[in-house]
Amino acid sequence: MEIMIRKLFKSILFVMAVTVSTSINAQPNADQNLDSKQQAIVRIAALTGKGDLEKLKTELNGGLEAGLTVNQIKETLMHVYAYAGFPRSLRGLQTFMAVLDERKAKGIEDKMGADASPIKGDRSKYERGKAILEELSGVPETEPKTGYAAFAPTIEIFLKEHLFADIFERDVLTYQERELVTISVLSGIGGVEPMLRSHLNLSLNVGLTTNQLLQFVDVIKQAVGKKEAKDAQKVLDEVLGSKK
Repeated sequence: MEIMIRKLFKSILFVMAVTVSTSINAQPNADQNLDSKQQAIVRIAALTGKGDLEKLKTELNGGLEAGLTVNQIKETLMHVYAYAGFPRSLRGLQTFMAVLDERKAKGIEDKMGADASPIKGDRSKYERGKAILEELSGVPETEPKTGYAAFAPTIEIFLKEHLFADIFERDVLTYQERELVTISVLSGIGGVEPMLRSHLNLSLNVGLTTNQLLQFVDVIKQAVGKKEAKDAQKVLDEVLGSKK
């Protein structure tokens, strides 16, 4: 009887071990990969920054099919202007308008999605923007201004009040999504490696993983080109190397 109980106990332990092992191995690794919506954001932002409207049209359709709402794509296109200027952003929005008209003519009803929540509180835009940047970077701004912020204090105010308050504060996109937009635009336009380096660091700070950023470079390669991907990979390697 005792032997039978022992055998039964061992069998139960074995089944539990196999079950746990199977469960662990079967866990989805979604947090290590960009999902279809994130990949669509990368393509849309990079092509808008690059100004390739023909390819952008295809990717705008792809983004809607991937589940992005109309407002999320509009927000992506508006965010682009902070890094590539109004002309690129406006051309992107005009292209999106044409895409939506074509889809509507085909009887496709796209989901509009939520708009930005009203801003609450009585803090100044500068203070709100400063707080958002500190949240993104994980570093409190207590030191005296240096570099461009000391050389041209007005633009530092513009950055805090407009980029990080007016734009980043809008909750149509998450911080992760906004950083994906940013690094995609910067990779698309090229020649802005210090800014790309800074935002790749911010991307890691807001929770994007190493694998996701490596995949981001692959998406850039497919959507924009080998040179842009190679340049982005070089900066990413520097950022990841500094973390070791």
